[in-house]
This record gives sequence, structure tokens and C-alpha cells, in this order.
Amino acid sequence: MKTIKLLSTLALVSVVLISGCKKDDSDSGNPSIIPVQTTVQSTVVLAGASDFAILAGSAITSTGATTITGDLGLSPGSSIGGFPPGIITGTLHINDAAATQAKLDLTTAYNNAAGRTSTDIVTLSGNIGGLTLTPGLYKSTSSLSISSGDLTFDAKGNAGAIFIIQIASSFTTTSGRKVILSGGALASNIFWQVGSSATFGTTSVLKGTFLAMQSITFNTGATLDGRALTRIGEITMAGNTIVE
Repeated sequence: MKTIKLLSTLALVSVVLISGCKKDDSDSGNPSIIPVQTTVQSTVVLAGASDFAILAGSAITSTGATTITGDLGLSPGSSIGGFPPGIITGTLHINDAAATQAKLDLTTAYNNAAGRTSTDIVTLSGNIGGLTLTPGLYKSTSSLSISSGDLTFDAKGNAGAIFIIQIASSFTTTSGRKVILSGGALASNIFWQVGSSATFGTTSVLKGTFLAMQSITFNTGATLDGRALTRIGEITMAGNTIVE
């Protein structure tokens, strides 16, 4: 009986130890404090795409009271729906010379952002909500999300500071998540290079220029201070506010 009791006690201790070592599935593996980078990144030149708040490849659709400040362009597609009731404070370009050139310049900008390297590049993974990013180059080898906590960009007092985030696959935000600017950071100096598609959750607040290979989807009430530019796919909106 003593032997059985001893074995039972050891088994219980083993279970406790194993449980205590269990990995937290919510742990993204990102450092809680992002290291400051010494390599200064130059801006991503948008050229002819710089005046576009929305630029897509296959189609543009909107439902509800979407408002866009900046040009809206589509090339090579021809399907645009939802304007009106959506409002564009800017110029509509459908397969004209400006839209065609903007798409060529978008491809150049996308490749430039994707090809950036640095000796002190910071690797990110999973959920980046709750982090504070300082100027420099960031890379993810898969997908990124802002799904728990908000994301802050801190320029450390330098209004010219550039932030580039390379994302190999998709980017998503969950409902209500926000991108916050601090220390003089500007939305115009933040560049998101997205290898597939981006999806912005309901009432999310986004900052920066999104250069996506495939599609960009704005869920209801999401806002963007910046640009949504896709090389191939469509852009879908639902009662959003986009200011270039």
C-alpha cells in the first residue's frame, strides 16, 4: 500500500510540473521592449501613387457612408461600386493614364519595401498589439495581427523617422484595435508591405500606407489615416473614413 501511495504522489508531482511548463498559446514570442535600431531607413518613394488614398487592381466596392479624402484609382479593373452614397473628395481614375502609372509606381514601391535589409532589423511574429515600435525596419516571416492591445509607433521626437514593416503573408486587426502615434510619428512615414491581404476589423483605427499584394478589406467603421494600395486584388469598404 505504501508503494502504491508513493507512485501516486510521484505521478501527481509529474502532472503539476508538466502543467507548469506548458507554453502559453497566446505568447507571440515578441520582446516586451523593442530594441532601438541604429540603422536609419529612408522613405519608400510612392511617386505617382502618392496622391491616391485608394488604389486597387481588380475592383473597388463600398457599402454605406464611406468617405475618401484623396484620389481613388483602379487599374486594370473597371468595377467600382458604392459611390454614391460614398463620397470621394479627390479625383476618380479608372484605367486612365494616372491610374496606370500609379500601379507601375506601386509595384516599384512594394518591391523596394519588401527588399529592404538592415543589420539590426527586428523580427516580429503573431500578435503585435501592446508593443511600441521605434523607427526602423521590422520583418515577419508569416502573418501579423493586432488582436490584443493597441500598437504604438514612437518616433522619439523625430518627425522624419521612417517605419517599415515587412509582412510575408497576411495582416489583420480585430474589432476596435488602434494604431497610436507618439513622439512626433507621422502616418505618412509608416509603410506596411503585406505579402498577401490585409483585413481591418470593425471600428479599427489604422495609420500608414498599406502596400498589399492581394486585397484589402475594411470592416464596418474602420478608419485609415494613410493609403490603401493593392497590386492585384480588390478593395472592399463598409462605411469607412480614409484620409490620404
